[in-house]
Amino acid sequence: MLQLLYTTLLYLIQPLIWIRLWLRGRKAPAYRKRWGERYGFYRKPLKPGGIMLHSVSVGETLAAIPLVRALRHRYPALPITVTTMTPTGSERVLSAFGSDVQHVYLPYDLPDAVGRFLDNVDPKLVLIMETELWPNLIAALHKRHIPLVIANARLSARSAAGYAKLGKLVRTLLSRITLIAAQNEEDGQRFIALGAKNNQLSVTGSLKFDISVTPQLAAKAVTLRRQWAPHRPVWIATSTHEGEESIVLQAHQHLLQEFPDLLLILVPRHPERFPVAAELTRQAGMTFITRSSGEIPSSATQVVIGDTMGELMLLYGIADLAFVGGSLVERGGHNPLEPAAHAIPVLMGPHTFNFKDICGRLEQSDGLLTVTDAASLGEQVAALLRDADYRNYYGRHAVEVLYQNQGALQRLLSLLEPYLPPKMH
Repeated sequence: MLQLLYTTLLYLIQPLIWIRLWLRGRKAPAYRKRWGERYGFYRKPLKPGGIMLHSVSVGETLAAIPLVRALRHRYPALPITVTTMTPTGSERVLSAFGSDVQHVYLPYDLPDAVGRFLDNVDPKLVLIMETELWPNLIAALHKRHIPLVIANARLSARSAAGYAKLGKLVRTLLSRITLIAAQNEEDGQRFIALGAKNNQLSVTGSLKFDISVTPQLAAKAVTLRRQWAPHRPVWIATSTHEGEESIVLQAHQHLLQEFPDLLLILVPRHPERFPVAAELTRQAGMTFITRSSGEIPSSATQVVIGDTMGELMLLYGIADLAFVGGSLVERGGHNPLEPAAHAIPVLMGPHTFNFKDICGRLEQSDGLLTVTDAASLGEQVAALLRDADYRNYYGRHAVEVLYQNQGALQRLLSLLEPYLPPKMH
């Protein structure tokens, strides 16, 4: 009954969704494109019979990159279809894999759209990153006997309380999931409390720890650092949201008094904020260039606006320390492990609920520093810039936390083997 109500409501709100897409398209034109995909219609035929992986957000897409690469290596004959919901996620998939994978938007959770999508893709196995429980998609996979695995599954106390209100519907959904590969024991227990069975659950750890700086990336970073700032200190502020760029710029302005040659790389989370960040920098009276211009910062350049996609790991590699955004405003923070992989100190605001477990581990091990406003951000950055030993101490501890918690990828790949053809060597 609840599922029928949900489906009816979803059909009724479609005109509102179109209006929202159109309005979002004013700032990000990509929202006005590829609407057919959102209903299971495709311009080009998709190769059927492979693995489908869905990641709703940019963060989940990044966490899925090592998994997709490993699956391609193990099962080269199987097509891999990666789906997202947003243009930003889409751009990340295309910049990470190019034509090595098929990429389309996952359609809205309407029975007809889901049916058309599955007729086209016809996967042997479906992987959903973290926790996206779409009732009609799950029902359709169950009906077609297609195994469904929730990979890197996490469930916050808040989300669990929300799902609990849906009672029987959630129990039914969970019973149709083949396997839940949880990030930690705590998340796993929340799934059990909602009605998942013990034999459906495996605690694999977080895939987000299974990132590494490839030798190619490290070499590119060294070259870029030599070009941009061979004799200058550099700090980076990434994944910033509305309200954070001005805090970062304020801190930078203050820091320039003590470190006049300091370079800031400012990377907003969403492309629609790139011009906003540039305008805020201009208003603050600082000289800047954009990364997309291809220019090399001169000694007078105080800020580089990171307005390209898929270059975050490279840009972390040229910085001495990093501030990770979404954490000074209540967005829950973004991934601190990417800068940690470069063994540089990581600073974040107090709002890190999206990465509670990871931030907790980093903080306990002296791999993360918490700041609360422009003044404390400026103070911590200054302290780290003044003292190379202090900087190395926090950077070393951050990367150690990363190494100590790796292995989730191998555990997950082992769990997937029964649902896929024998590995190709």
